[in-house]
Amino acid sequence: MDLLSVEAREAGRSMDSPACVLELLGMLVYIGAWLCALGSTILPQWLTMSTSLLPIESYDLGLWETCVVQDIGGIECRSYDSLLGLSSDLKLARILMCTALAVGLLGIVVAIPGLHLINICKDYNSRRTKRILTITGGVLGMMSGVLCLAPVSYIAHLAVMHFFDEKVPEVVPRWEFGDALFCGWAAGFLLVVAGLIMVTSSRCSQVEHHPVPQRRCHVKSTDRNLRKRSEYV
Repeated sequence: MDLLSVEAREAGRSMDSPACVLELLGMLVYIGAWLCALGSTILPQWLTMSTSLLPIESYDLGLWETCVVQDIGGIECRSYDSLLGLSSDLKLARILMCTALAVGLLGIVVAIPGLHLINICKDYNSRRTKRILTITGGVLGMMSGVLCLAPVSYIAHLAVMHFFDEKVPEVVPRWEFGDALFCGWAAGFLLVVAGLIMVTSSRCSQVEHHPVPQRRCHVKSTDRNLRKRSEYV
């Protein structure tokens, strides 16, 4: 009787091992992408500009501050004086990036209890709850990735439009892509990939586990029949 229950548990574990690997991979990518999105939000290198008049200096534009970088290694940053004085583009980028970070963090908090490595309970109802938590965390991760890609792509689009604007004289310096934009693109793409991995792992772990007590009763009944036959003989 105990042997049958142990075999059922081991079979369930062996069938869930690919899902565990996918979940662990998805969670690692999820956390790394979220940290990458956080760095992209904080970094001031969203747009960079250098002028031919002052080749030793370059300017960086971020969501929270602007910086002047010198070739000798010095850097001086200054935060924006007023929130109301910001352009609508920076306001929108701030809101979307902060929302992406909040949604991504919520997805991580929701998905962690749904991991198979977190041993809360092993019955059928808890497995179903774990799958729901994992799918919810994956969907939140994909939403966070889309919210992260939107402001980064929008700021890049504006930079391209201003760079190739024929109305602006060629002498006037133009903003170009900074490192934070590439970091934001990578973060958004990885968040979407992590969400897809989490959802896929939950789909792979949908294995129906047959109840063990019925098999135990069947074994008991067969043992009793054998005893009765031996006594009758």
